Amino acid sequence: MAEHQAKALYLVTGACGHLGSTIVKMLVRQGEEVRAFALPSDSDEPLKALQVPIFRGDVRELSTLEPFFKAEEEQALIVIHAAGIVSIASRFNQEVFDVNVRGTRNILRMCKKHHAARLVYVSSVHAIPEQPGRQMQTEPDKFDPLKVEGLYARTKAQAAASVLRETKWGLNGVVVMPSGIIGPGDYGRGHLTQLIMDYLDGRLAACVAGGYDFVDVRDVAAGVIAAATNGRTGESYILSGHYSSIPDLLNLLHEISGKKPVRTVLPTWFARLTAPLAEMYYKALRQPPLYTPYSLYTLSANGCFSHKKASAQLGYASRPLRETLADTVKWLSDNGRLKRFHSAMA
Repeated sequence: MAEHQAKALYLVTGACGHLGSTIVKMLVRQGEEVRAFALPSDSDEPLKALQVPIFRGDVRELSTLEPFFKAEEEQALIVIHAAGIVSIASRFNQEVFDVNVRGTRNILRMCKKHHAARLVYVSSVHAIPEQPGRQMQTEPDKFDPLKVEGLYARTKAQAAASVLRETKWGLNGVVVMPSGIIGPGDYGRGHLTQLIMDYLDGRLAACVAGGYDFVDVRDVAAGVIAAATNGRTGESYILSGHYSSIPDLLNLLHEISGKKPVRTVLPTWFARLTAPLAEMYYKALRQPPLYTPYSLYTLSANGCFSHKKASAQLGYASRPLRETLADTVKWLSDNGRLKRFHSAMA
């Protein structure tokens, strides 16, 4: 007689964010039972068309996580912890630490209390100590917040270290590390989405030198779900895409949209001088800054990341950047996120 297999119940934190909502949609399409967890202030627009229960709360508050985790005994809890604050700010921010580090510790406590079958923690390639030059970077043996630069990187490294430490004490957990997430479906104002919108709306007269590894949000979502089922306990996986310089990325957008190309590339030294002023300017506008001292450091750092391990163990793959950008342009246009935009693709 075959042993009864518990029905999976997926718990997704950060479910109204760009990555979180993409994961939820993908799971629903696969016929899985899903619960979403989001802040009380988060718009439910990304999940509106789905019949998914949304639990409101804050990962910093254990009491708000309890109803989200409470389930029937025969349900196997698969927790995908995608909630977090992505920050390119150069100064310390207590909220970033509290959400990314303390919030993850709360998720770990709830996973242990409710006997979660699997935890997938969404960290970042920023948590990987930088290798010199353009040496291809792979998954680290361990995460050390003292070996990475910037508040965001340190918080993601510290949280990932906490997850892997718990796997030595019985937690069935894995860590995934996306690179720069880009793609359709961002109802908020993610830094890369804002860059694309500013270009398409004609607000970008110049760009900065440097580049990074950009990955499609849909590919990351597929990699996260694959890690939930096929990831090896205590392992970490890079979910990267393709390296591109910022000028090359904007040139692709020019070819896709027909909009005027950006020909002025600011030298790094000039961008660094003006970055603090730009950070203050965007803060006054209550918009995420396009560049800060930390983001400029990132664009000049080693942005080469290998996803060979994820491809081999999870079946992970990343689509071409041009396809991602074309789909993003179309989504932004179709959803009224652009001003007076007419695409050359039409």
